[in-house]
Amino acid sequence: MAYADAISVLIARTAKPGREADFERALHTFVQRSLSLPGQQGVHIVRPAAGSGSREYGIVRKFSDRDALAAFRRSPEYREWNRLVSELTEGSARTEELTGLESWFTPPNAPLRAFPKWKLAIATYTGVFPTVTLLNLSLGRLLQPLPFVLSSAIFNAGVVLLLTWLVMPLVTRVLNKWLKG
Repeated sequence: MAYADAISVLIARTAKPGREADFERALHTFVQRSLSLPGQQGVHIVRPAAGSGSREYGIVRKFSDRDALAAFRRSPEYREWNRLVSELTEGSARTEELTGLESWFTPPNAPLRAFPKWKLAIATYTGVFPTVTLLNLSLGRLLQPLPFVLSSAIFNAGVVLLLTWLVMPLVTRVLNKWLKG
């Protein structure tokens, strides 16, 4: 399955007052059970900040493609979760979907939204070019004695780690107004 087919879904739920611990337990159980379903690529829970008074939880689920998302939504696990969570939360879930690299470009605490592909391409290049160049000048020389596949695997792991946790969050912050405009 190509990365371009992947889809991320953000679900926002607000726990009823005094039911936060029950919601967290139910959410933990559901996540553990549902990760074995086909096409699951991970889940990330965003809890309310301590002391904020907020009871809103963000759940980011990643699927291999739209068919996996549809199968997930038809699953008995998901139907049971929706039945149970209705007793623990206020209102309906709010959901948004993103595909491909778009999820890299959503700043924290901002709604997920699609940006023009040409802007995503420029922003991605802005992050990838200096990252690859700097790693080639530093790590690249250290990896030369290794077999090509091994050195390539290490080098690319470094690129992905830097892009995911350092470079793209910085690029997103710097280009935020331009991406939205």
